[in-house]
Amino acid sequence: MKILAVQNRMGIGDTVIFLPFIKALSKKYNSPISILVKENTKAEQFLDQTNYIDKILLLERDRNNNNKHGGFFGTFKLINYIKKYNFDKIFIFNSSLRFHLIAKLCGIPEIYQYPLLNKTDQHIIDTPKKFLKDKLNIDVNENPEIQINNSIISNTIDKYKINKNDINILLGIGGSGPTKRVPSKIFLTFIDKITKVKKCKFFLATGKNSEEQVILNEILESKYKNNCVPLDNLSIKEILPIIKNCNLSICNDSSFSHLSAALEIKTITLMVDTPIIYGNYNSKMFPIIPDGEKIVSHHTSGKDKINPQKIFNKVIEIIN
Repeated sequence: MKILAVQNRMGIGDTVIFLPFIKALSKKYNSPISILVKENTKAEQFLDQTNYIDKILLLERDRNNNNKHGGFFGTFKLINYIKKYNFDKIFIFNSSLRFHLIAKLCGIPEIYQYPLLNKTDQHIIDTPKKFLKDKLNIDVNENPEIQINNSIISNTIDKYKINKNDINILLGIGGSGPTKRVPSKIFLTFIDKITKVKKCKFFLATGKNSEEQVILNEILESKYKNNCVPLDNLSIKEILPIIKNCNLSICNDSSFSHLSAALEIKTITLMVDTPIIYGNYNSKMFPIIPDGEKIVSHHTSGKDKINPQKIFNKVIEIIN
């Protein structure tokens, strides 16, 4: 049976959050599920070894209707792209009339979709849960799961000289926006505290954005540089087995927090400017919010108020 799931939200995090629903469909129909996701999800870099995923189809379209699948003519290109796979069922995790018509014109016999033209107040987790419960009587309560070949995990230990006697920590110091990036001084204060009591190695995960590079370089130029390994020149696919060999992760609200938790690594999420649901939906996540705040949401602007002592306390709790 050939089944397609459409998840057209942007970014890695939202794609990871939807994985339990894709896995639930795979279990229901005893078949891997193909997914249609946006190019910027980079799904082909982190889901190519996950056994409940079949094909990864890329939706080349942005908010301005640019690129291959944008606009009127792009719609027909998308129809031709999907149609060649002869899907038997499609699950559309949105309320778009456009995707409903595309599924119809692709000749897919069974179409399951959120209520049409009802985009308001769609919760990132509760809405797909209700969707699968209502349509198929499936209860979904699992964590997201990303799988990696064991041999790749083992080879990474030698390649990056990962000593299992150390406490290996991923530091996800990047972030999709400046308000999500905790300053280097907070990470450095934490590093100072933890290295006084434990022998640690830190893997620094970030992108190439100039502001992210400033944070990276401030850590690498510190007295702890010999304890740190920058990962900014590696692809996500190359970073995944490194994360899998870590004892824990400490991440800004970034793609690495979602990826590490989905790899079953205990992940401390530093939630400074995003609703808390993005940092606690997985049982492997342990959110820390800014001092003085009771809740966190968009525009909290709390990146300077993360307490490194709270990070240290949570790390000690996890590793002990």
